[in-house]
Amino acid sequence: MVLENDYLHVALAAKGAELQSLRRRSDQLEYLWNADPAYWAKTSPILFPIVGALKDDTYLYQGQPYRLPRHGFARDLVFHEKQVSATAGEFTLTDTEETRNVYPFAFQLKLRYALAGAKLICTYEVSNPDQRQPLLFSIGGHPAFATPTAGDAGYGDYYLEFPDDEILYCHRVVENLVGDSISAIPLENHRLPLSHTLFYADALVLKTLNSQRVSLRNILNDSGLRFNHEYFPYFGIWAARDADFVCLEPWYGIADGVAHNQRLEEKEGIQRLAAGETWTATWAVECF
Repeated sequence: MVLENDYLHVALAAKGAELQSLRRRSDQLEYLWNADPAYWAKTSPILFPIVGALKDDTYLYQGQPYRLPRHGFARDLVFHEKQVSATAGEFTLTDTEETRNVYPFAFQLKLRYALAGAKLICTYEVSNPDQRQPLLFSIGGHPAFATPTAGDAGYGDYYLEFPDDEILYCHRVVENLVGDSISAIPLENHRLPLSHTLFYADALVLKTLNSQRVSLRNILNDSGLRFNHEYFPYFGIWAARDADFVCLEPWYGIADGVAHNQRLEEKEGIQRLAAGETWTATWAVECF
């Protein structure tokens, strides 16, 4: 599916409802990572029905064990796609016998993408069609933005700007799980310079981020983007080892803690959606 207006050209795939290209029309500048399989072969996977990893890849629900891979299954499944207009599209995934074998819930997951000027808006909509039990889920985004996008800039010329934070308090990831130790990263003028070594120990996991908008900029030119993630309670920042991209990840949910008891009902960040109810959340990226 392709969305286009005077400012942006966007390409989307039915598999995983994945954003695959985010390009400025005026000069064909590509803002999204190119999915080089030598580093990481995805661009913007959807994380559902879990975010991150489970302890031993297993959770317990009503006394029964179930196994799910890191970030769940939605990113690997084909969604039903519907082109709403030249600037809007919708992708829908519902439960099947195969999903219920590993995740015993009825659900409907929709991703809506829409263009508004130089902004791409992504809305998650989760519905619980089951009239008997609540739907327990987590969901999150994982868009990877190219660094550099063009010209002679290198990875170290880029930085992230957090307008409402002076220190980032990051939880350490231990074998894909969230550890108890916290490291403090002071920001100079609200800026976090990018370096490949920053992600050698895995993602930066933030539970107390104040900034609801994060900007990706560089020191050489005026191009960049603003990533808006209002109300998402968790945020991750990640890049594959030595790869020229950075993922800005808004999450409603988080990987298991190292001491978690694996009960889904007691999982940190789990969302509970009552029978017949619908839940929504939105992130947006504005390119400049």
